Amino acid sequence: MNVWLYNAIMLAIVVGALSLVRQQPAWRTALSATIFGGAGMVVCSLVLSHGGFGALALLSYGIFLHGTLFLAGTAVLVAKASKRLSAAAVLGCLSFIAVAVDAFLIEPTWLEVTRHTIRSPKLERPLKIVVLADLQTDVIGEFERRVFEQIRAEQPDMILCAGDYLQTGQGREHERELSEQLNRLLAELPFAAPLGVYLVEGNVDSNRWTDSFDGLPVTLFRQTRSLDLPRDDLRLTGLSMNDSFSDRVEVAASDRFHICLGHCPNFALGPVAADLMVAGHVHGGQVRLPLVGPLMTLCRVPRRWAVGLSRLDEGRRLLVSRGVGMERNEAPRIRFLCRPELVVLDLLPESSD
Repeated sequence: MNVWLYNAIMLAIVVGALSLVRQQPAWRTALSATIFGGAGMVVCSLVLSHGGFGALALLSYGIFLHGTLFLAGTAVLVAKASKRLSAAAVLGCLSFIAVAVDAFLIEPTWLEVTRHTIRSPKLERPLKIVVLADLQTDVIGEFERRVFEQIRAEQPDMILCAGDYLQTGQGREHERELSEQLNRLLAELPFAAPLGVYLVEGNVDSNRWTDSFDGLPVTLFRQTRSLDLPRDDLRLTGLSMNDSFSDRVEVAASDRFHICLGHCPNFALGPVAADLMVAGHVHGGQVRLPLVGPLMTLCRVPRRWAVGLSRLDEGRRLLVSRGVGMERNEAPRIRFLCRPELVVLDLLPESSD
């Protein structure tokens, strides 16, 4: 990804666009210059990146850096000729700055605890579950510690982890160090629950993902399998990473309250006869717009299923967490109208108050 070349080209485009505005400080010229700059931004992002996430990273530079420069320059150049156009440019500039501050500096570490209540005649007594999805970090810092301290503070009966724990593109040695740091943090807290901690693999996890949990009281699902939990009314199926992306995996019904845990929610499209399906992977889209929702979901389930708790057919429910972390490596580290979340599920007998 040619960041420096991209920014140099975009700076030249901004200078050219501002030259047009300076020659004729009018609304039509400003609009034409904006279209010219926007087209150049998109083309350069696609040409100079090596993939979709790289293109998004370059676009973020184009919008929040060069777009802000263009609007600020326009506000100055047209101040005498058109006060309304200048005011509009100032408003746009301030809006870009506000969105950038929120999306890059505030929301990525503004943790939210989302709570849902589910009732079922299969449950004999209450159960509290915390769902952790997509920690997906390349540093174990204060935010990551706060996430796990919040989990502990909830005092859950069970913890479900939907994959994607670490994401580092800095080689095996850095991955090993990061894994050891996560392991020490989880041992210190400690990371445990009375009915168990259950983890499945995510698509960014390496083949050594289990090293982060060595020596901890957790149950890892490397392959798809089902367990009767140490309560007569509970059953859990953990899916392999590949099975979670499939819409053909079969999970049989049970007289117990059956939870199916996978990384990607695609498995909910298949013959999964579980009472509750839990997934991550989607990150809530990371960027959401009013009235539009997530800009992308990277899964095949309907968009209305891709975030939050959804009721499906035959009494089934699907929970897709927005996750805690973000896409790393070349992707822009951004969340907008999509705060990181831990999900707390209160499962209750149908007859309870």
